[in-house]
Amino acid sequence: MTDDEFDLLDELYFLQPYAYLQDSLSWEDERLLLNLEALYKKGWIKCYAGPEEELFDDPPIQNIGRELYYLATKKGLLQHNTR
Repeated sequence: MTDDEFDLLDELYFLQPYAYLQDSLSWEDERLLLNLEALYKKGWIKCYAGPEEELFDDPPIQNIGRELYYLATKKGLLQHNTR
């Protein structure tokens, strides 16, 4: 797990919108979107279109990631806590 992935997972214990993540981490869009995509591909986060609308198909994070919400999965939390 990279330092960026660790820091991002640290913010995702609760469902968070993209804007919150950007404000909290102060990362550029490219850095944040790439890390969100990497975590999603590892199964460490879930993506939501709204607070109660989980996306089950691979969402195009690079295209619509700024509009989504994110939450760490159990697998992601285990990885975060065992580092």
